[in-house]
Amino acid sequence: MTIIRPFRALRPVPTRAREVLAPPYDVLTSAEARARAKGKPWSFLHVSKAEIDLPEGTDPYSSAVYATAAENLERMVAEGVLMRDAKPHYYAYRATWTGGRQTGLACIASLADYPPTASASTS
Repeated sequence: MTIIRPFRALRPVPTRAREVLAPPYDVLTSAEARARAKGKPWSFLHVSKAEIDLPEGTDPYSSAVYATAAENLERMVAEGVLMRDAKPHYYAYRATWTGGRQTGLACIASLADYPPTASASTS
């Protein structure tokens, strides 16, 4: 049986949500993200596309990018822009875009009942 549980999300404080709001990391190029986040120090793009805070041409998968993302996230928490919910919750969401809509549930899920993939079981 699959087990799901609530968790304590890290979210923008309500008064700062507009400053944090950013499109998903995979819909913008690094150049587009850099332009969109210019002058917006609390944009979540500084976490999800942290290469924008490093020299142009930086490999987006380099360890420096991950370290910068961690520093930016820690700064957002330390400055009170993001907060951790006091109690665990299940989080329902709906994303709408031109031509589509997706509804989902964010939670902690156990993978123990999922069988390994064929490639994993033969290696």
